[in-house]
Amino acid sequence: MTSTSATPPIGHRAGAEALGTAWLVLLGCGTAVLAGDQVGFAGVALAFGLSVVTMAYAVGHISGGHFNPAVTVGLATAGRFAWRDVPAYVGAQVVGGSLGALVLYVVASGRDGFTLDDGFATNGYGDLSPTGYSLLAVVVAELVLTAGFLYVILGATDRFAPAGFGPLAIGLALTAIHLVSIPVSNTSVNPARSLAVAWFVPDALAQVWVFLLVPTIGGAIAGLTYAAITGSRQTERDDHAEAQVA
Repeated sequence: MTSTSATPPIGHRAGAEALGTAWLVLLGCGTAVLAGDQVGFAGVALAFGLSVVTMAYAVGHISGGHFNPAVTVGLATAGRFAWRDVPAYVGAQVVGGSLGALVLYVVASGRDGFTLDDGFATNGYGDLSPTGYSLLAVVVAELVLTAGFLYVILGATDRFAPAGFGPLAIGLALTAIHLVSIPVSNTSVNPARSLAVAWFVPDALAQVWVFLLVPTIGGAIAGLTYAAITGSRQTERDDHAEAQVA
């Protein structure tokens, strides 16, 4: 892609990605950890969706509002994002998500009776699945749902899509994904979100490879197949415009 003067520096874009991913982890995982008993699965799903909508509008014009390594890889695979910027984005997302999880841990541990044995909103299969789903079930769910998420993103941000509504479609899609898959895996579809909270729970850290690998593959599959399925041939215009999810 050709760089333009309108493209923010990579440092600013990476900072926006870190901020947005921290917000996603703090609001989404924070709702599960701090208020899950009160709001239930539906409330947690809505929190994840709202976190993406709000930050996509807040910083999407700076970084594109990926907040998710699977999204970054999927957009790069589709030709919507520069591969040279993928490491900076993924690194920023992991750091930002981990900082969001650290803030959540400090807050959550301020209550008597708090324990990481409750899971800390981590993802897992088998005994670590919220309702005991197998590794195969988790792999299929995470693969298909992440690919579906990328199809929504690629369609909602196509040049012919209604302008300004991308973040709403993407946030609603993420909410729906959580509604169906929280009982299965506690919903990842986002390697940075999974790793951020897994740092604190050794058993979850041992399983986190699934949630690093499978969503990334799902995103790449969507990126490779979107144009063939839909006939869309949108190509890169410049680093900033084509990076945008929001």
